[in-house]
Amino acid sequence: MLRSESAVSPVIGIILILGLTILSISTLLIYSVPTLDGLEDMAKAQKVEQAFTVFDSRTSKVALGESPIQTTYVSLMGGTVNVNGDQDAYNESKIVIVTVDISNPANSVFMNNRYRWGSWEPYVGGSGFNEFNCSLGSIEYSLDDRIIAYEGGGVWSKYPTGSTIMISPPEFHYNGETLTLPLMKINGRSGVSGTGDVGVSISSSNMPLVLFPNTTMAGNRVNPLEADKVIIYIKSEYYDAWANYANSQTYTSATVDVANNTAIIELDVIPPMGESTLTDAFKVGSLNSTMSSPIYNFSFNFVAGGAQGLNPSNYDISASSGTKTLTYTLDKTAGLRLDVEYQDTAAGSEYIERWSNIAAIPLTGTSPETATVDFLSDNYTMEYKDGNSNDAYAEPDFSWGQIGEMSTLPDLLIIESNPNSSLSLNNLTQHYMKLLTMDGSVIFGIDGGPQDPVNYEESTLTLYYDGMPGAITYLHITKNELDAAVTV
Repeated sequence: MLRSESAVSPVIGIILILGLTILSISTLLIYSVPTLDGLEDMAKAQKVEQAFTVFDSRTSKVALGESPIQTTYVSLMGGTVNVNGDQDAYNESKIVIVTVDISNPANSVFMNNRYRWGSWEPYVGGSGFNEFNCSLGSIEYSLDDRIIAYEGGGVWSKYPTGSTIMISPPEFHYNGETLTLPLMKINGRSGVSGTGDVGVSISSSNMPLVLFPNTTMAGNRVNPLEADKVIIYIKSEYYDAWANYANSQTYTSATVDVANNTAIIELDVIPPMGESTLTDAFKVGSLNSTMSSPIYNFSFNFVAGGAQGLNPSNYDISASSGTKTLTYTLDKTAGLRLDVEYQDTAAGSEYIERWSNIAAIPLTGTSPETATVDFLSDNYTMEYKDGNSNDAYAEPDFSWGQIGEMSTLPDLLIIESNPNSSLSLNNLTQHYMKLLTMDGSVIFGIDGGPQDPVNYEESTLTLYYDGMPGAITYLHITKNELDAAVTV
């Protein structure tokens, strides 16, 4: 009996089963507890996001005058709610709107640096620059490294990785023609931490300040817009989510200044179109480059200013944008001869494309003499001038290619295929104008020489075109003061 082993097997079996059970439970605890904690944190964040979305809706009622005060309750669940509405918060949460006139001499310098927070400051007060701003502030819920915030009429969520997303869209309404931007400024400083529920109250006098249009603040704050560009700078801890929101909209896009936590939205203003009395300068906005022929009408009705008739010598109609220059030149040779010249110094100083019309544009009438010059005419054949005594002409291929900084469709290898290439004036105008307005509106100046033969009061310009998507005509901006407080 002392050497019997009949009871050993059951004991060992029980020990093995108990060991496997303990090991399984330990493994489950090691891997599942963090997951359960993560799910719990996610559930808390989603609960707060829902509360802030309700808060956003109620705040809009206060800002728009439907209610003098609204209170929303938020469960703290171990987190903190802060109202950030003081100067320190305003330094990091602010919107600046800048309107720019391209006729300003400093415009080109500013445009080269415009995608940087504060780049407008040296030019404020100068001709063609108008700046107005609004501090935003925020209301934030934070738990560990997760932040959920109300700012600028929207709700934003920031993850521990530093990335942010939009939960509820801001008060930014743009339909491709009119931008309506009610800016929400949070006033107050308070905060509560704990595990219970707290109330976040918003109140307002319901007297928003109209920032635009407002001729009392500045004479050029009028609609339709007289500026050529509107640039919106949004400095925020959630700048990348602001930028993503702008990029998700049909008519807007944004760039970011990462170093300064800033999203930048740029809109072009479409200058007035139609038939107008001719002046020595006129503007053309950005053309819709996705269309092969975005210009519908671009014509001049010239009326002579004296008995000598229309006898111009180097009557130039010219515009520049950055490194690009387009010039139409008229002179009298049995009618009006038209030359077209396009240059882009980014390709090289020798890269110049020159064309002349084969048949002169006819003159009509005698007292006074008149002429209609249609820059979209398919009846005027333009021939490429393939050289001169200095051999300074370049093949036109640098601008006739795939869409890029210096070229755009159609993709034509004109000189290689035919040294005596010709195209219609319409083709040239559509092509060169798309390139010229690629970076925004341009100003055409008219130089009639020392003996300008044109009567400008009787002459007219007719201009119609399809502008680039994202152009703006009307701007409506208000500042809404909101008093916020956290109550237990």
